[in-house]
This record gives sequence, structure tokens and C-alpha cells, in this order.
Amino acid sequence: MTVPDTDLLDRLKDLSGRVELVLWDLLSPLPAEVAERVSLVQIGHYWVEPDRWRRLAEVPNLRYVQLPSAGFDHALPLIPPGVTLCNGRGVHSTGTAELALALILAAQRGLPEALAAQHEGRWFNPELPSLADRRVLVVGAGSVAHAVVERLRPCEVEITLVARTARPGVHGIDELSALLPKADIVVLTVPYTPDTHHLLNAEHLAALPDGALVVNVARGRVIDTEALLAELTSGRLRAALDVTDPEPLPADHPLWHAPNTIITAHQGGNSDATYPRVAALLRRQLEHLLAGEPLDNIVAHS
Repeated sequence: MTVPDTDLLDRLKDLSGRVELVLWDLLSPLPAEVAERVSLVQIGHYWVEPDRWRRLAEVPNLRYVQLPSAGFDHALPLIPPGVTLCNGRGVHSTGTAELALALILAAQRGLPEALAAQHEGRWFNPELPSLADRRVLVVGAGSVAHAVVERLRPCEVEITLVARTARPGVHGIDELSALLPKADIVVLTVPYTPDTHHLLNAEHLAALPDGALVVNVARGRVIDTEALLAELTSGRLRAALDVTDPEPLPADHPLWHAPNTIITAHQGGNSDATYPRVAALLRRQLEHLLAGEPLDNIVAHS
């Protein structure tokens, strides 16, 4: 199998007697005699350009591609036929949940305004909304959603969970329209699929109460950007966005300057907590293969 960097190679070196580990970042072709022995490729913890993905077609016996990310929509059209795609579910849950909580607290407690005032030497002392006692709607039921909920519970908030299908303690996505008018904060953690495209559209955004905070740590296209921009520009809603549509957000995009908006550049999983978690997942996958067991986190067979 191939690993994209020396950090991962070092973390898995104890397996070298059982598994052949090859360093490959998809930048240059693998030697033919090496490529024919590769059955699993681990994608690196960075954005891989489509041209580099095409090198996967040069690996004749490739059976599995392991992503470091939970999101996998970007990879689906780039996987060669006959290859199983596994995502990194769980790898970024902690980092993304940390950022979601940070964004919520920053927005509620006016940290962007406080930093601006600090740079100006101006005393900034308004009464601001707390996080405590707010009604928080968490849309999603995966590992990121659960990590967000675990971090919100000590903040003394009222949490409502929404998933694709209803179950005890969790509302179904078909109830979203009825739940939004009661939400002070909405946190989006869902994967991007055709079903979640513009999940928060103009109608849903309009259903939110004045002053509500929209937090997106999912994918940019889960929200209708134009509809959100209209609500932000009017001053009716607030937003804290780790993902945008388009992404990267062009320098001249009006979303950068929308009032009551915090934007981070897809930083949810971009922390040093990622590396040991990628290694732990890959170790489990290799143990499954060696035992003849199915892999975890299978999201597609091409």
C-alpha cells in the first residue's frame, strides 16, 4: 500500500514486516514494478488536484482508496472502475467540533468586534447574547454531529438533533421546516449529497427567527449562498462559516464583507490532531485486510 508522507510512514513502521509500505504523494508515477504490488492508496491530508487523482489509473491492481476526510463527494468521479472508496469518518470529528464550538462562542460573545476594538485601542463592553439557554438545532447524525453535541452539552443549551430519518431522540429531516422557527443557532454537519444540496434554501432561512446564527462546518453547497447573503446583508441573520460555496472563496466575493459573518478557510480538520487519527484508522483498515475482513467506512464501489 502507499502512504502520502513520512509522518504516516513512521507511525505505521511497526507493520512493515506484514505490509509493504510505499511513500507516494501522487505527484509522480510509481515505478511499474512497484505499482503492480499496490492494492491500497491512502490519500494525503491536503487538497489533491484532479490531475494527481488520475495517477490512480496507473495502479493496475488497485482495490481500495482511503480518504482522510469524511466528505467524499469530490472523490467519487475520480476513482477508477472496480475500486472501493473508504472515507475518514471520525478522523476530523474532534477538530471540526472544536471549531464549531469556537465559531459559536466567537459569534455569540462578539469576539470579532472585540479584536477590532483592541486593535483600535477602544474599550468594547456591550451586553451580548450568551450561549447558555440558547436553542441549538444540530443538523446531521454522524460522528461530527455527535462530537458537536458532546461539546455543547456543558454549555447549558437546549439541543435538538435532526437526521435523515427520525428515531427516538432525533427528528427527521422532513421536520426541518417546523423546527427552524424555534432555533437560535443552527449547526450544519451533514455530508454533501444531492439530497443535502441547498438544504438551507431561501425558504428555510426565512423561517429562522431574527438574529439566528447559522453555523456551517459541513460543505458550502449545503446552503444556498445567494439566499444566505441576502439575509446577512439585511442584518436579519448571522453566520459562522468554515465552508463556503464557492470554495476557496474568491477575494472579491461579497460574502467576505457580509455583516455579522465569521469565515474560516475550511479549518475544521486542519489541525495536528488529524495525523494520529488518520494513522489509527489506516492501521485498523490494514488489520481488517490482513484478517480477510471487510474494511470500515466504505462509501462507494466504482
